[in-house]
Amino acid sequence: MKSVKPKFTLSNILFGLFIVLMIIPQSRQFIQIQLQKGLSVFSPSIEDEDERIQFQSYQWTLQDVNGNIYDFSSARNKVVFINFWATWCPPCIAEMSDLNQLYSDYNDKVEFLFVTNDDSEKVKAFLTKNGYSLEVYYPMSNHPDFEVSSIPRTFLIDKNGKIVIDKTGVSNWNGDKVRATLDKLLND
Repeated sequence: MKSVKPKFTLSNILFGLFIVLMIIPQSRQFIQIQLQKGLSVFSPSIEDEDERIQFQSYQWTLQDVNGNIYDFSSARNKVVFINFWATWCPPCIAEMSDLNQLYSDYNDKVEFLFVTNDDSEKVKAFLTKNGYSLEVYYPMSNHPDFEVSSIPRTFLIDKNGKIVIDKTGVSNWNGDKVRATLDKLLND
């Protein structure tokens, strides 16, 4: 009987290396973030105007990283961009540089709320390490209109309180589609 020798092809070696790297925590997060960045080339879908859900309540209290209270009712009649995220979440980290760029370009026109439950020291360290200038908030009360069971979860709300984008997962937030949507909402 003829014995079969195992073949060590390049694809088998690379697959084995990938498995080993996924076992190591330091390399696992890096690989997950890079894979998510690959997925973030797709823009989020825009809700059809006749299917947009009306935002019901502006009763929500948040607190920024410096302890200042933010009353969400001040966002009424404004374009609002809300992103729920965490420093330990690879898809959140993957889209954060796009979000930071969008924030840098629109923060004087759009109400941005980056909402997390992470420890404030971790958040400050994360923002500093990556050079992000985002305004981060912590929920002080529950909001009845947001059911967030996984992150990242992002909402774009128009001046009339209708949800234009409701996206769970990583996306391209700095692309032409999102920018054109923001420009249109700001001019309405």
